[in-house]
Amino acid sequence: MTATGSDGIVVLGTEQQAAWGRRELPPVEKLPGAIWSVPVPIPDNPLRYTLSYLLPGDSGVVVVDPGWNDEETWSALLAGLEVAGFGLGDIVGLVATHVHPDHHGLSLRLREVTGAWVAMHPAEADNMPQRMGATSPEVRRKGMTQILRLSGASDEDIDELLSRGNPRSEPDFRMAEPDVFLSDGDLVPLPGRRIRTVWTPGHTPGHICLADEEAKVLLTGDHVLPRISPNIGLNPSAEGAPLADFLASLQKVADYDDHDALPAHEYRFRGLGVRAAELIAHHEERCRELVAVVGALGEPTMWQVASALTWSRPWAEIGRMRFAALGETAAHVQHLVGRGELSWAAGPPGGAPRVRVAG
Repeated sequence: MTATGSDGIVVLGTEQQAAWGRRELPPVEKLPGAIWSVPVPIPDNPLRYTLSYLLPGDSGVVVVDPGWNDEETWSALLAGLEVAGFGLGDIVGLVATHVHPDHHGLSLRLREVTGAWVAMHPAEADNMPQRMGATSPEVRRKGMTQILRLSGASDEDIDELLSRGNPRSEPDFRMAEPDVFLSDGDLVPLPGRRIRTVWTPGHTPGHICLADEEAKVLLTGDHVLPRISPNIGLNPSAEGAPLADFLASLQKVADYDDHDALPAHEYRFRGLGVRAAELIAHHEERCRELVAVVGALGEPTMWQVASALTWSRPWAEIGRMRFAALGETAAHVQHLVGRGELSWAAGPPGGAPRVRVAG
């Protein structure tokens, strides 16, 4: 994710914003529609926390994005439930806006304890780590090595990246399989509430937002954040055009401009139309930068392109986030090839694919 800044939105979560600036967890808060915001920490991560949401209904509570599978996260979720006046026995369902471990990691433990159903979009279920054998460290390392080699990384770069990491911040890829599928327009099965699913692919293939049209709030997950641009990466194991999907999804949520935006990170805000337009402009600017970089380098690999682009920190300092940067670079290249501005170039036999300016 990259910081893009935003002057065109109204910050609603002022205490959340202040806590973000202090690098602290914000408070548990009751929001419009009797929704509760519960921050749960992400260990050793610059995002610091996920904003989990509690949706009370006639039959109990649905938890949206319980967070990372970690004891500190678990304790924070239990504390948030207590502040809101609920206990584990009140939880009837879990919704994952997407299956990244800072959102869906704790769902398996929570379901085992409560017996709650788990819901997500069908496209998200198709891309769960266990479907690709990614729960095995050996398989994950082999897959990451292959991606890095296809990107043009050197053996030294590969060894450096794969040797980094803190065991506590390594995600547990054993994730809860869904019991309920939520397609675009479906209602979350919570009696007494009308929470509608808004399918917003891009950040992941099955990412969803949740609209409470009566309370005029939209839970945006990672799709729209107030200050950060979510990572839009090309997944080698999945089909589709993530950047084109993301841009179309931004147009879709702009229709909820009269709703409060409840994101999964940072702080809640109003101004979805303005923020969506900012993100669209950000990615167009990124495309322009990328074409200029390719033109200057001739026929570079993905690694060479990514290392020459502007990131929130210098390339040499972003560590394992280079994986996300490579995925985002590839997604933009795919988008520009589709628009006819770039084309693939045949590199040396057995070498990494290269790209050049078309025409």
